[in-house]
This record gives sequence, C-alpha cells and structure tokens, in this order.
Amino acid sequence: MTTIRGVLAASRPISWINTAYPYGLAYLLAGNELDWMFWSGVAFFLVPYNIAMYGINDVFDYESDIRNPRKGGVEGAVLPKSMHAPLLWASMVTTVPFLAVMYAAGTWHSALWLTAAMAAIVAYSAPPMRFKERPVLDSMTSSVHFVTPAIIGATVRAAEIPTEFWIAVMAFFLWGMASHALGAVQDVKADREGSLSSVATALGARIVTRSAAALYTVAALLLFFLPAPGWLVGLVGLGYTANTVRFWNITDDTCEDVNRAWKAFLLLNYMTGAVVTISIAAVYRLFSI
Repeated sequence: MTTIRGVLAASRPISWINTAYPYGLAYLLAGNELDWMFWSGVAFFLVPYNIAMYGINDVFDYESDIRNPRKGGVEGAVLPKSMHAPLLWASMVTTVPFLAVMYAAGTWHSALWLTAAMAAIVAYSAPPMRFKERPVLDSMTSSVHFVTPAIIGATVRAAEIPTEFWIAVMAFFLWGMASHALGAVQDVKADREGSLSSVATALGARIVTRSAAALYTVAALLLFFLPAPGWLVGLVGLGYTANTVRFWNITDDTCEDVNRAWKAFLLLNYMTGAVVTISIAAVYRLFSI
C-alpha cells in the first residue's frame, strides 16, 4: 500500500483531469458516444498516462526536486530513491494494456499521435534526449503532453477533423507552452542549484514570464475565431494573461514569488474547464430542442 500511495502521489492527482478531459471532450465532439472506447481512453489518460509522465520525470529530476521547497505536496511528490524502480515499473505496467487496446481499436492517425504522446513523455525527462533541459523545446514538449490526448480523442474513431478543431488545438498548444514556461520560472533557483537547464534558467525569469503572458493572450484570441461559445472561452482564457502579468517585473532573485501565480493557475484550470463544459453542454442542448 505504501508503494501504491507513493506512485499515485507522484502522478499528481490534482492534474489528472488536465489530460483525461481533453481526450473525453474531443472524443464526444467528434460525434462519438459514451461507449467503451470513451471510458477506456478517459481511464488511460486519467491515471496511467500521468503515472508515466510524472513518474519518469520525478525519477530523473530527483536531484533538483530535493532542493525545491515547493515539492512534496500537490505540486509534486519527492519520493526516496528506493521508489524510483517501482515508479518506472508502474509507468510500464499500467500503460501497456491500455496502449495495446488503443492501438488495436483506433485509426492509423490516432496511432501516430499516441506514439508521439508516449515518445514525448520519455524524451522530455529521460536521457539522452532530455528535452526538458533544452530551452523552448522543453515548453513545446510539455505542451504536447496535454494536446495529444485531445487529438487522439478526435481521431481514434475517424481521421477527418474540421478546421475549427485545429484552431482550438493551436490555442491549446500555445496555452500549454505558456503554462510550462510559467511553471519553470518559479524553479529557476532550484534548477540552477541542481545544474538543470530550462527555458527560464536560459532566458531569465522576467523574459519568460512576459513571453508566457503573450502566449496566453494569443491562445485566448485564437478562440474568438471559433463558433460560439468560443468567444466566451476566449474571455475566460484572458484570465491566464491577467494572472501572469501581475509578475511582469519578476527577477531571477524573486522567481519563487511566481508560485502564487502557479497556485492561481491551478484554480483557473478548474474554472475554465467548468466554463467550457457548461458552454458546450448549452450549445448541444440548444440544438437538440
């Protein structure tokens, strides 16, 4: 039980919804039903996917994490080295059965995106690729972690995707890059002490925070090009910009202050998710009357 609790803690339960929701929403918007493929995909992206993504990351980020004061809670567990092997085994054992099913039942398009998703998980944290230490590429790869579940959900039953979906995907991708960059800012000191590189350690806290605000803004504005209620979600999306610009003049020395923005970011995710859900439900209700 101690091992199971450790594995689940490493998987960041507070963030499970961030990967399961995109898959489930895209699957339904593609015209599919609440069938077994919906539930199996949601289950996979809810828990096993996060065990692999964060578990592998925690194993290879151990030296930095033990120096990071914000680790050890909802923002990331710090497990002893004795847990590293169980984490890696759990990453494989929990994901392989779901992957086998999704490869067998999906389309070749979804298979390609699923392969890209799993490759990004490994390449982000594990050497020799270690993309998380390659500035800018780290933010791009991190965003792929959250965008690919949506693309897989949309393509697992059919390959033809409307243009509007790809606009939403681009907005989501830019949002993901901004979110990773913002998260990296608060870890500038810890990463440098652990001899780790990131977009924030390379470019500095201030430049990255301002860049994140710009990316959030572009992502929100893209949503105004979508059919209603895209504009409403875009308005809510500007909340991420407002949350970030509060730290417009942040410095490397005060980088840890951005943790306040990160905690607000976690709350914004749930609020934005609620707006997206209610808005889409209202539209479907309107057209079903």
